[in-house]
Amino acid sequence: MVQFSQEQLTEFSRLVERYPEGKQKSALLPVLHLAQESFGGWLSAATLDYVAELLKITPIEVYEVATFYSMYNLKPVGKYLFEVCHTGPCMISGSDHIIEYIQQKLGLKPGETTADGLFSLKTVECLGACGYAPMMQMGKTYREHLTKERVDAIIEECRKNAAANN
Repeated sequence: MVQFSQEQLTEFSRLVERYPEGKQKSALLPVLHLAQESFGGWLSAATLDYVAELLKITPIEVYEVATFYSMYNLKPVGKYLFEVCHTGPCMISGSDHIIEYIQQKLGLKPGETTADGLFSLKTVECLGACGYAPMMQMGKTYREHLTKERVDAIIEECRKNAAANN
């Protein structure tokens, strides 16, 4: 059963209290972030239903938002999620080649996770860093001016960090 811990419920309450009485739906985006962080980096159907119940809104209202924004993961993702921008400015700068290279290097397609659970690849809409294209987001960090060599270094860095934390 999906359920926030007491600490997470306190944070949930703090998020909802930011908004006027009767407007708890306004807290949906930050509550979805809290849920995603709390339940393994992704939002299951049970989690989405739980969020709807907590906010006293219909499940479809939660599903509409969770499926619209690329920042929410609707299936399990790897420890390192490569969210590569594939809109105009990044494509002009070669993000399509970077996406192909990551696919080749890690043996996965967008929306997939490597067998070891370390890496997932996702193509996303504009991340607002067009001047640094091609680029990707990894968690809260932007990786910019990507080249094959930079991608190799990022993958190696992730593998070293994963090994050090095991």
